[in-house]
Amino acid sequence: MSNAMTASTAPPEGSFLATGRGKITLALLCLVTFLDVMDGAIVNVALPTIRTHLGFSVPNLQWVVSGYLITYGGFLLLGGRAGDLLGRRRLLVAGTVLFAASSLACGLAGSQGLLVGARLAQGFGAAMMSPAALSILTTSFHRGSDRHKALGAWAGISGMASAAGMFFGGLLTQEFGWRWVFFVNLPLCVLVLFGAFRLLKADHGRASPGDFDAVGAVLVTVAMLLLIFTLVKAPDEGWRAGRTLGGLAVSAALMVAFVVNEQRHAHPMVLLSIFRIKGLAAADATQVIAWAGFYSMFFFITLYMQNVLGFSQLESGLSYLPVSFGIGFGSTVATKMFVRTGTRPIIVSGSLLAAGGILWLSRIPADGTYLGDLLAPLVVMGLGLGLLYAGVQTAANAGVPEDQAGLAAALITASFQLGSALGLAVFTGIATSRTNHLLASHTSPPQALTEGFQRGLLVSALCLVAAGAIALRASNTRGEPATTPQPHPSLENSHNSA
Repeated sequence: MSNAMTASTAPPEGSFLATGRGKITLALLCLVTFLDVMDGAIVNVALPTIRTHLGFSVPNLQWVVSGYLITYGGFLLLGGRAGDLLGRRRLLVAGTVLFAASSLACGLAGSQGLLVGARLAQGFGAAMMSPAALSILTTSFHRGSDRHKALGAWAGISGMASAAGMFFGGLLTQEFGWRWVFFVNLPLCVLVLFGAFRLLKADHGRASPGDFDAVGAVLVTVAMLLLIFTLVKAPDEGWRAGRTLGGLAVSAALMVAFVVNEQRHAHPMVLLSIFRIKGLAAADATQVIAWAGFYSMFFFITLYMQNVLGFSQLESGLSYLPVSFGIGFGSTVATKMFVRTGTRPIIVSGSLLAAGGILWLSRIPADGTYLGDLLAPLVVMGLGLGLLYAGVQTAANAGVPEDQAGLAAALITASFQLGSALGLAVFTGIATSRTNHLLASHTSPPQALTEGFQRGLLVSALCLVAAGAIALRASNTRGEPATTPQPHPSLENSHNSA
């Protein structure tokens, strides 16, 4: 393939996104995040059927979801930095191949162990794919307007992917069987691989074998894996249990050891100076807190629709379509406003709007209806999610040098995974405690479930208010790239050949 066939061949004075090649490249990269995020949600609606077919117990069934979440979040920092050092297209291709192979294994699984093991492998593949794709996006669309539109599209697609996963999960499970929630990944992975070889420049990174910080890679990966694993298990083990406290303590100790190692290593895996970039740390913190609220909200509402209102799997999936439109509209509006207002007003407005929508949802009755009690607040929440997610993605990638783009992408994606795990661990415990208390006092199961969901949703709404408060302390960036970029070798070559 000639150097002219690259994803970054737009002339410096022109807009790459305005070209046909630029639009196709953006669509390809957005497909990666759609695939990765959707796969975290698509199995939720299929869980009852999977449980029946493979004989899962209720406690073990959570690993079909949690297994993906643990390895996705645990390996993100390693995957993101490996893309910077070893080559971003190389990591994207390797991750997609692993994701496709493990999706096939999930669909063919005839036992509980094989399904959970394949889900763990899927998460590892996603941890390679997502930061590689986002860093390619931020380094390819480097002009101000192009960057805003590209990041807005990425954020909108990422936000819609969870809702779309619910829809496709219900449709495929009801019409074709639960195995198709995994088989559907295969043609999408083939499309990603074809586009990667056709559109993206082959790059070989910038690291020699001696440059790789193996100790740092092990420390941060084990720390993240242990942290997310502990959070996932905490509702079952108990927050005061020795395993929970011990897991959190060991994870914290490993992170301290990792920071010390990075300060002393000649070629650290994570350049700690990245946290001095304006807006990045606050955006990551906002993402953690916000997604703790969002992810648990999707969990509660899905259970409410199926276990209280009696929705079928397909009806539950269809119920999230208006949410997708709300997210898309919100991210589009955010993209147009960044240049005028900066990211802070967008993030704060999105947080408060989403908090209002979830607070509205916290008033759901046991005899509720979709049109009367769910549709309007879900759309309001979706609008807020679109604004917030577009804002934090832009703030987290603004001012990042090209040679650290993979690391920045991994940090913001890891914040999403960590927040999701944290929200499920904490808020499901709150909801379950309320439900169990009511059941013990002989409240009817539908009413007890509903009041438990109400309590969990109320705390989720407060979480979004807290995210807005954190965003108030953040710097107000307009998504500018680094003022003195340090181009990645493969990208530099592609510009020279344009």
